[in-house]
Amino acid sequence: MTQGMTKRSVVVVGAGVFGAWSAVRLARDGWRVTLVDAYGPANGRASSSDHSRVIRAGYGADAIYTTWAIEALADWRWLAKKSGDSLVEECGALFLGEPGSPHLAATAATLTACGVTHERLDAAAVVSRYPQLGVIGLGDAIYEARGGVIRARRAVAAAVTTARAYGVTCRQARVLPPDESSSAPVVRLADGERLEAEQFVFACGPWLPALFPEAVGGRIRPTRQEVLYFGVPAGDGRFAIDRLPVWIDFAAGLYGIPDLDTHGFKVGIDHHGPPIDPDTADRVVGSDAIATARAFLARRFPALMAAPLLDARVCQYENTTSGDFIIDRHPRWSDVWIVGGGSGHGFKHGPAVGKHVTDLLAGRAAVEPRFALAGKSTAAARAVY
Repeated sequence: MTQGMTKRSVVVVGAGVFGAWSAVRLARDGWRVTLVDAYGPANGRASSSDHSRVIRAGYGADAIYTTWAIEALADWRWLAKKSGDSLVEECGALFLGEPGSPHLAATAATLTACGVTHERLDAAAVVSRYPQLGVIGLGDAIYEARGGVIRARRAVAAAVTTARAYGVTCRQARVLPPDESSSAPVVRLADGERLEAEQFVFACGPWLPALFPEAVGGRIRPTRQEVLYFGVPAGDGRFAIDRLPVWIDFAAGLYGIPDLDTHGFKVGIDHHGPPIDPDTADRVVGSDAIATARAFLARRFPALMAAPLLDARVCQYENTTSGDFIIDRHPRWSDVWIVGGGSGHGFKHGPAVGKHVTDLLAGRAAVEPRFALAGKSTAAARAVY
């Protein structure tokens, strides 16, 4: 930036993973950034909270997400080094599926095309390498060596701290829904204060439909999602992060993370749950979720079938029609950007989302058609896993 030149200004609303990384990237690019969140970074209501999130580049035939995941991992490692915090564990990722799974075949082909190190394992190889894993009914599996785990809540906190170090102003305040019938956006806080900036980025996850009922509305559907943490047997190291990869069972619709930081063995239910209001919903896990997880453990991790439930959390996905992100201008306002639709898989891509947002605002990139508002409907037709 030329000496004496006034920085361009931007307000980023939402301090989850998409908003925090957008703030970091924009500040590094020379913008004067204000980051606003109603409850604070990675709060208990946010989709970016909880202890951990999966890292993986395997995405079936969706090479754009494979490429973004590869790029993002380098930035997560940069953030870990800058913050001095151990944010990433590359314990590997194991993709499980039924015999002849077309999704696993497409995943292997895309990983090969993108140069991602991986192995195809038959059931005998899986049980030889991971005898703690039951393989009845399992087809071939794919092991991605550089998959693993992000310490999610710590990672968002580190991103916000880094944003502050780059000069970002962080505020805890509630932003009111702008009047979408207005010819120009007026962004106000609940106390009436008007926020002024040249550009606005709304990265508010499940709050986007309420903030923009016309532009977004039912194009993003917040759903209630449950994760459970089971206690591993005393003195049994087989389920630790250094002995077992993260895993995704596409046919079962469940995923999990080994015992990380002694929180317990995590089982997440990936089936889309019922609608949720992120402001008012109680976060109490239901008995059906516990029964589903236990039945899965009995089949795939039999040593844990009677494990005690140590912890359980309710978060939310913010699903789009297909599972693709939304990263696009508001249809009425050229200076308002809508960034969301993580759809349960977006956390790992936070750094790549932040880079893309920064390139869009700087005029260095065009809106990716898959992320355009115009391509989203209110019908559920999930295609990204």
